[in-house]
Amino acid sequence: MFDFLEGYDLLGAFWVTVQLTFYAAVGSLVWGTLLAAMRVSPVPLMRGFGTVYVNVVRNIPLTVIIVFTSLGLFQTLGVTLGAESFKAIDFRLAVLGLTAYTSAFVCEALRAGINTVPLGQTEAARAVGLRFTQVLTLIVLPQAFRSVVGPLANVLIALTKNTTVAAAIGVAEAAALMRVMIENEAQLLLISAIFAFGFICLTLPTGLFLGWVGKKVAVRR
Repeated sequence: MFDFLEGYDLLGAFWVTVQLTFYAAVGSLVWGTLLAAMRVSPVPLMRGFGTVYVNVVRNIPLTVIIVFTSLGLFQTLGVTLGAESFKAIDFRLAVLGLTAYTSAFVCEALRAGINTVPLGQTEAARAVGLRFTQVLTLIVLPQAFRSVVGPLANVLIALTKNTTVAAAIGVAEAAALMRVMIENEAQLLLISAIFAFGFICLTLPTGLFLGWVGKKVAVRR
């Protein structure tokens, strides 16, 4: 029944998906946190940049962003991100595009968490002489992260599914292999079921685990 799978690196394709998800998730968390800090910053220029970035990027289709990283950054500007082979370049450009897109949603989730922190805590911190960066990193962000584990889990799940867009620039992840298999094999429904099951195995445990973590670390108001 599954003889047609011979010759296809199914596990390798999903491993690329996992790698895309991991690196893009780390990048999105870092850049999204910086964007959230900008959006609540007392500096108007930083607030403006964060607001414009989030509103613009969230309303651009991910496919456009991913294709731009290949056509615009690599083929036009020659940006390789330190990679030498085309395979590595495509992978890193895909991570960059996914990070640029997902960080906007991470930012909004974190900003919502920041808004849950009582204003009295930040005012008390300023009253004892703490600077904005100290208030943010020592008092506000730790509580904000604890209150948005659930929303961030949803962003991570969406990111895992969004990695399929990387196939548009030739990254050999799960969706790219699925397309090749559908073109070469007659088992359309079975192939679709296999890849659907693969993504369920990636996303469902992640959602359940992070949902449990969110309940454990939630800030009690």
